[in-house]
Amino acid sequence: MLRIARHSPTTRRTPRRLLAATAALLSLSFTGTAFPRPVAAATEPTGDPVPVTSAGPRVPTGVTAGVAVFDRQTGTFTERLDAAATFRSASVVKLLIALDFLWDRSPDTIPAVDRTRLDVMLRSSQDAAANHYWSAHGGPAIIERMVTRLGLADTAPPPAGYEGYWGHTAMSARDTVKAYRHVLESAPAPVRDFVMERLRQSTRCASDSFDQHFGIAAAFDRPWAVKQGWSGRYAKGNCGSASSTAAGGIDAPARASAGAGGAGVDLSRPALHTTGTVGAGDRSIVAVFTLHQDGTSYGKAYTDLGRLTRSLHVPGGTAPRGEWYGTWGQDVAVRKEPVVGGDPLTRLPAGVEVLVGCQKKGQLVSVPPYANDWWAYLPQYGGYVTNVYISHPDNRLPDVPLCTGQK
Repeated sequence: MLRIARHSPTTRRTPRRLLAATAALLSLSFTGTAFPRPVAAATEPTGDPVPVTSAGPRVPTGVTAGVAVFDRQTGTFTERLDAAATFRSASVVKLLIALDFLWDRSPDTIPAVDRTRLDVMLRSSQDAAANHYWSAHGGPAIIERMVTRLGLADTAPPPAGYEGYWGHTAMSARDTVKAYRHVLESAPAPVRDFVMERLRQSTRCASDSFDQHFGIAAAFDRPWAVKQGWSGRYAKGNCGSASSTAAGGIDAPARASAGAGGAGVDLSRPALHTTGTVGAGDRSIVAVFTLHQDGTSYGKAYTDLGRLTRSLHVPGGTAPRGEWYGTWGQDVAVRKEPVVGGDPLTRLPAGVEVLVGCQKKGQLVSVPPYANDWWAYLPQYGGYVTNVYISHPDNRLPDVPLCTGQK
């Protein structure tokens, strides 16, 4: 356990109690304070191809996971952990909804309004677009058609009483791999290109203001393509220049005590899923489904899913350069330059683990009794956070290089 020593105001140690004055300081746009959890930097290789061997998926305590990684070059699975286990799909099912609509249509001939709907549904996970297709094309019948067409073994429509909740569709990691293989290997080229292009252009901020670049998108350098899923009573969206309360969305549980559905799918525990492809030529297909303990924050679920994803053997995947550190606080601003002021680029989910690429001195930030003029550059966000909110006892992070060039 970290021991907190007495120190001068210019030396920062990770605080152990709520700092009531934080919100008003230096226009940090910092609302609320969480207890920080010191987290050491991760030790996995960075900036290099993912190792060719794996000790198997490392599932964090309290997480239930279903995992499948398929290497299209060798035609073999490199990772499988409860790959047939079913989870409520959340927004991952939007991939099947899009394929159903495009089954006997070419993206080149559909109305412009449908191209727009499919675009925001696949890139930004817009629920309104999914609601439209679910209502207009038979709801659960969409899933029944896709099960038959793709030969899915574990996928099932929402259980009785939840027919309107497309996010309660049951899916497994191995069925998700099969769906991506259909897109890449069997679908007409215009459909393949339309779908994969949009998944490659996934927006960091989803339509409900959640940061959806977790899992695959954080664990690997591009090229990658992702369709993510989340469902649960997370308090806020964290993405964009302003933090906003996110709507529940049709894929959220109808009530907190929903329990297991007719297909044996848990409808209540917080869910966070990452699916897609990694590497040149979409070499590997990755599907990671996770459930978390009740009350888990979005930042912790985001961090646990990230650690699990980084533990996988994904051929063709390259780990980004940098060191992983925990953060503390809620709505911590990521800024274009290492100074306070102006609109932030985005805000971090409370307590999330971040990749630090380099660090440099900037404006002194004071959160009494702590002060720090070092800032951490987060390459995956394209901006800086003050080291005050990095969970490490030193002002300057010991294993992170200085920023050079244009950073």
